[in-house]
Amino acid sequence: MKEFGKHSSTMDLSSLGISQAQEILWNLTPAELVEEALKNGEGFLTDTGALMCDTGTFTGRSPKDRFVVKDAETENSVWWGDVNIPFEPAKFEALYQKMIAHLANTKLYVRDAYAGAHPQYRLNLRIINTQAWHNLFCHNMFLRLSEEEIEQHVPDFTIINIPEFLADPAVDGTRQANFAIINFSRKLILLGGTGYAGEMKKGIFSVLNYLLPHKRNVLSMHCSANVGKDGDTAIFFGLSGTGKTTLSADPHRGLIGDDEHGWDEDGIFNFEGGCYAKIIDLTREKEPQIYDAIRFGAIVENSRFIPGTRTVDFTNKTVTENTRTAYPINHIDNAIEPSRAGNPQNIFFLTADAFGVLPPISRLNKSQAMYHFISGYTAKVAGTEVGIVEPQTTFSACFGAAFLPLHPTTYAEMLGKKMTENNVNVWLVNTGWTGGVYGVGSRMKLGYTRAMITAALNGELQDMPFHKHPVFGVEMPDSCPNVPSEILNPRNTWSNKDAYDHKANELAVAFIKNFSKYSDYANQEILAGAPEAVVEV
Repeated sequence: MKEFGKHSSTMDLSSLGISQAQEILWNLTPAELVEEALKNGEGFLTDTGALMCDTGTFTGRSPKDRFVVKDAETENSVWWGDVNIPFEPAKFEALYQKMIAHLANTKLYVRDAYAGAHPQYRLNLRIINTQAWHNLFCHNMFLRLSEEEIEQHVPDFTIINIPEFLADPAVDGTRQANFAIINFSRKLILLGGTGYAGEMKKGIFSVLNYLLPHKRNVLSMHCSANVGKDGDTAIFFGLSGTGKTTLSADPHRGLIGDDEHGWDEDGIFNFEGGCYAKIIDLTREKEPQIYDAIRFGAIVENSRFIPGTRTVDFTNKTVTENTRTAYPINHIDNAIEPSRAGNPQNIFFLTADAFGVLPPISRLNKSQAMYHFISGYTAKVAGTEVGIVEPQTTFSACFGAAFLPLHPTTYAEMLGKKMTENNVNVWLVNTGWTGGVYGVGSRMKLGYTRAMITAALNGELQDMPFHKHPVFGVEMPDSCPNVPSEILNPRNTWSNKDAYDHKANELAVAFIKNFSKYSDYANQEILAGAPEAVVEV
């Protein structure tokens, strides 16, 4: 078995049962991995030097094929159901042995890395790949070790990722040929049958979402975060299409991270060492930082070239609308390393309300913050997904239900405690529609949203008069610098006030209906954050 590259002197692959691989390439540099990927026919170079690769059949995660091993460790702690689908320990062991056998006489790319920029909560990782570009993805997305750290590296969790390995559902206990299985007792993640690199990133996020709140009393969050020159930290939560990446990418503030963070008694820390951004319709004008980050060492997924060139056609949706780029965080000029900052002063829940009901900015009390955090609301509009022809409500607990091994109320209660301890302002920001529903009203101007967030960050809203929304109870400012006062109360922007009242009640009913699945686990303080609605029988 040939081996190349610097690796740990204390732990090799034999502990995993891997002893007959043809060749093991350890901790290759980005240049070496790009060379390997091109030699293997895994991708192409773009004119900016980025590596373009396809993920194959799966261009996104496959939530129904994500499992958690149910054993003594997890049986009474994991939130079992559609998000965390139980998997038998014996089936896991049998599948694991089949995968190890599959690796005989293959070339492996092994990456030692870690997650968690706070040294006290760091999770040491080892990732074993059969594709070079997947190993480059891990170099970009996880935190990178020094040569001295590699020498002494002992992994806390290991990913074995074999896209070409297909499970036999009838024998292996999976739903279909692809799978992502987390085993907290064995400290392993098995991935097979899918080339979507994001499964590795989100697998480790799920692990941290279990270990940190459950074992270390640290709140894990699916959010972006930045910090001002005076050390004021801000957090941005939001589902796809709400503007989370755009609004947190501020050239006047340092980027802590764009997706996954922990919050302990000292402050905020990034879980990752890179960014995984959507690039459909990307332009330098709209997203200059992301556009310029796509250079040598970066990856673009499922994109296509402008014919006759090596220039990426960011408008091309031939493969998927979920085209993405993965790059190290230091490709962003204002990123801070190490990716840590103090306790946040402001938290923003971003929603793209296509019904034109929610205020463009409003302040939430503790109960409302916990309730809206568990709700994780936005709306999808026509064209965002096949079959959607009119606005649809979308709820994802804690703005990331797919990655929560624990019950959502666990994270919400921790958020409420953090709010009290640190006197944090929580703002609900509607980046969606004003003046009517989608198709009637208009999208909130980005300039206004930026101005409202800036005013909140600068403390300019603190002394403004506020009044409560009649249905949702959130506090709306009467005025905001550089924003027309008439848009701050959404009801005033509708020509038909009765129609607004009806739509507001309708949305509130949707909130209450969605929350009913969490009500039995929610305390009275969380339940007090619910909107007031007239439920029609």
